[in-house]
Amino acid sequence: MRVRKRPGAKEMIVNHPQFVVAEPKNWKGRWHERFANENPLHIEIGMGKGQFITEMAKAHPEINYIGIDMQLSVVSFALDKLKAAELSNLQLLYVDGSDLTEYFAESEVDLIYLNFSDPWPKTRHEKRRLTSRKFLAVDEKILKPAGEIHFKTDNQGLFEYSLASFSQYGMTIKQVWLDLHASEFEGNVMTEYEEKFSKKGQPIYRVEVKFPDKRQIDEC
Repeated sequence: MRVRKRPGAKEMIVNHPQFVVAEPKNWKGRWHERFANENPLHIEIGMGKGQFITEMAKAHPEINYIGIDMQLSVVSFALDKLKAAELSNLQLLYVDGSDLTEYFAESEVDLIYLNFSDPWPKTRHEKRRLTSRKFLAVDEKILKPAGEIHFKTDNQGLFEYSLASFSQYGMTIKQVWLDLHASEFEGNVMTEYEEKFSKKGQPIYRVEVKFPDKRQIDEC
């Protein structure tokens, strides 16, 4: 999601280090200290304007959340929501999420959300897709054994590519929704983008996948 440049966004972020982490590398392996608890850690890569991650944090105070985006204005809009909600279980990162191992230690994260990621439709841009093998290898490092990715998109081509990518990586596809809003799925929290396109009648695709548990593989 591309957002117009917002005047004063940088100042907003700098002035709220309690919500937007200034030096996230310093918390690698220590996010439980930042949140002051041992609750599970869920992260969203590419959080849009923060609607999904904020609403998830409201609904699940027993889980710690981190929203990640590399667009300054996007993070500032998410910050608005976080300030209004006054949530202690949500933090924001203004960073490039291409190498999450800079910010998270091995097996530190419980679950990753990928919502309406850029489809990068041209073949030469495949490695930029967040569901490509390159990114899955990074995700597997920071996720706990048998960690999960929950992926939503309105782009059928990206969804089909992602299913193949997950399968080729050896992941278990737990469940697939080909039209999420027409299904009986409960507890769906929509992103801003999802609201916009579902109102136009476009189907929303969703999948939950799990990495292989290497502990069990090593024991065999």
